[in-house]
Amino acid sequence: MPTPKNIVIEKLVKVFKKRSDEVRAVDGVSFEIREGELFGLLGPNGAGKTTLIKCISTLLIADGGTAFVGGNDIRKDPLTVRKMIGVLTGGERSLYWKLTPLENLNYFAALYGVSRRETRQRIDYLLELMDLTEKAKVRVEKLSSGMKQKLSLARTLIHDPPILLIDEPTLGLDPYFARFIRHFIKDELHEKQKKTILLTTHYMMEADELCDRVAFMNRGKIRALDTPASFKKSMPQEQILEVKCLGELSTDMFNNLKESASLHLRKQDGQSYIRMNTDNPETLLSDVVDLVKDRARVLSVVVSSPTLEDVFVHMTGVSLDEDETQSEQN
Repeated sequence: MPTPKNIVIEKLVKVFKKRSDEVRAVDGVSFEIREGELFGLLGPNGAGKTTLIKCISTLLIADGGTAFVGGNDIRKDPLTVRKMIGVLTGGERSLYWKLTPLENLNYFAALYGVSRRETRQRIDYLLELMDLTEKAKVRVEKLSSGMKQKLSLARTLIHDPPILLIDEPTLGLDPYFARFIRHFIKDELHEKQKKTILLTTHYMMEADELCDRVAFMNRGKIRALDTPASFKKSMPQEQILEVKCLGELSTDMFNNLKESASLHLRKQDGQSYIRMNTDNPETLLSDVVDLVKDRARVLSVVVSSPTLEDVFVHMTGVSLDEDETQSEQN
């Protein structure tokens, strides 16, 4: 049920036409994000996550279904929806590079109709919060990628919206800035300010660390929705065996293993990474070594607990890797 601070998505559809073909980038998606919840949308590149964000934010017009943002229908009342949301998209082109951070924030505050007095207060507050005060009068084009992302986040918050749509916030950032952005979203926006947040990512560790609940999205559809802990408990086997080998391997080598249904084989730079679910990693390792010994050399072995990525692969058969052409599923 729509409320002043939640998001309700009802059978949303977005179709892109490419010559004689149609691509259903968002295909009948329905779910609800509760007030004050940090909700994650997890899926590989091309799953439809960004398109869904653009539909909810009214940047794209949905072809079917609708969504309610803060109780307002995105199709019937898009202007009210835009006032209630802050949108952070991937990339650095959400800012004007020839302007300074101070000029950018003043400009976007004016677009949102923020009063001059409140604008000054918000800008001072956000620049200090993002540790950008010393860079306030430096052109954006001279800032690092991490600083640009910090400024983009400040722009998203300039009008103090109750609802945030955050798309791939740490994509392409170095570990320091990625860690800062994750902690800021979790500690400041979610726990302190109690914002309602929809976060898209294809980094499973990010979704696991940040989100109250997660939806798996693939090929325009929501495949499953639950808490990260519940997802990991749902795995049929309790452990994951990962074997790194020097040499090219193929999935058909492992067809006779009882664990082959969970096989995920990734190849990169002449190396093969074998990953399978198992209740008995010692026995499985012995079987794998016997199968690969004539074609590859084992470099390392890791036994771990299931991650969200393991659950995603188990449910969809699709990897969350950025370059899926390097992956081979059974």
